[in-house]
Amino acid sequence: MSAPASSTSTSTATRIVIAGAGPAAQALVAQLDRARFTGTVTVLSNRDDTPEELLELAMLPQVSVRFGQPASHIDPANRTVATADGMEFAYDHLVIATGSAPVAGPVDGAAQCLNYATIDDAPRVAKGVQKVARELGRRPVGILVGTGAAAGQAEAVLRAKGVRPIRTTARPAAIIPAVVSGTSARQAASAVVFEDGSSMTGDLVVMAEERVSRDGLAASAGLQTAPGGGIVISRDYRTSVQGIWAIGDAAAFDGVRLGLLVAAASAAGACATQLLSAAAEAPALQAA
Repeated sequence: MSAPASSTSTSTATRIVIAGAGPAAQALVAQLDRARFTGTVTVLSNRDDTPEELLELAMLPQVSVRFGQPASHIDPANRTVATADGMEFAYDHLVIATGSAPVAGPVDGAAQCLNYATIDDAPRVAKGVQKVARELGRRPVGILVGTGAAAGQAEAVLRAKGVRPIRTTARPAAIIPAVVSGTSARQAASAVVFEDGSSMTGDLVVMAEERVSRDGLAASAGLQTAPGGGIVISRDYRTSVQGIWAIGDAAAFDGVRLGLLVAAASAAGACATQLLSAAAEAPALQAA
């Protein structure tokens, strides 16, 4: 599931629509561009803002990014996608990359702690740990909040970086920023406070709470979804409906969120390879 994208060229008639504009979608567009895809790519983003990484992709000649126009309906029979504001886009291949969302609402102060949701978060968490260790001059003590696979992966990262993790499954009411000396604050939180007023203190806090795949769009179009959430995909990222693929945290393989199994760039590379092969095969099938 992690083969690199090839440099196969395709017909200019090939239309790829991507529902979603997160890291997996961005990586897929970049892979298609590097592979010299000559069709068109339309990205339907649910973001109203215009982050730099999306603006860079929108500048590619074959790419159209529709900011603030999330996909709201898929018609697999006619191969069209409609947006919330009534726009309709035809596709030859549709890739769903709508990501995931936290099961529960945000915790007060969570922006100041380290967060782990997918494999792609591992390097960032490791870098944050190294920074705290340098400041302390010793092996840090970490508070890990969460259950399930994400928390298990986060614990492995912490241990690999020399952190002594203290794991709690109780959800905190607030996360407290760390203070090094005087009024100088670190970027890592150091304590959690629970609803009953009790607290836990360490050198850093990592949140690895459960998330749910955003698979509602796919389910409403009749795509198979996993019992625990997520669009069911095969090893080549195909869904149960022909012409529709899924990558990133919206997808599930063997019942597990894809983001916990494969890095976004690797999934995008493998999916791009499959898309390019399918696009190249289409003219030959039509000629036959």
